[in-house]
Amino acid sequence: MIETMLKHRSIRKYKNTPIEEGMLNQILDAGIRASTTGNMQVYSMVVTKDEILRKQLLEAHFNQDMVIQAPVHITFCADFNRFNRWCRYRKAEPGYDNFLSFFTASIDALLVAQNVALAAEDKGLGICYLGTATYMADRIIEILNLPGDVVPVAALVIGYPDEAPELTDRLPLEGVVHRETYHDYSKDDIDRIYAEKEALPLTAELLEENQKQTLAQVFTGNRYTKKDNVHFSKQFLKVIEQQGFMNQ
Repeated sequence: MIETMLKHRSIRKYKNTPIEEGMLNQILDAGIRASTTGNMQVYSMVVTKDEILRKQLLEAHFNQDMVIQAPVHITFCADFNRFNRWCRYRKAEPGYDNFLSFFTASIDALLVAQNVALAAEDKGLGICYLGTATYMADRIIEILNLPGDVVPVAALVIGYPDEAPELTDRLPLEGVVHRETYHDYSKDDIDRIYAEKEALPLTAELLEENQKQTLAQVFTGNRYTKKDNVHFSKQFLKVIEQQGFMNQ
């Protein structure tokens, strides 16, 4: 499994070969073996194979072709709806309509998502995460008919790869691992940690394409701008409130 993890690539082009149902169920079973808060399993997976629904999801995910190319789309949701219903049917009044509960359920959902991703790759399938699940949570709720107490927090496409991209660069362990306590970063640390990434040919291409001096400027000025972050933050907080998680 470690070898599979070290070879992870985000796949954005897929064959139209369907995934056999038995294999898909094995992958989903691996998902639900993930760690979960208090063994409550306050998450849900919405598996979407229907082409009409995936075409609707395509629009919600900013028209990324892989949404319709890959035969399986899974939306991972923070979900207290089922658990709340169980509590009430068993004469217990739940108190999970707050942000902490949303965050707890989100952690559960993301742990499950990563288990599913690893299991799919172990079977020779390709996967790609879709960050737009939170950007367009309101539209995804509408498409998938998600009730109150349910919020999408991640999405994956899964299928047989139709490309073999190079491994994506990663920062060295020194950049992300802190021993014993947190060690804050000096300028020299930052220079050293980001040196390899900034020297990549891809970085040079991005700088030329975006007419920027540094890779950091590409991120802040083009890819993930403050304006967009504030906009989607407000939108997502509104969704969280509408779905019943902001009783503080």
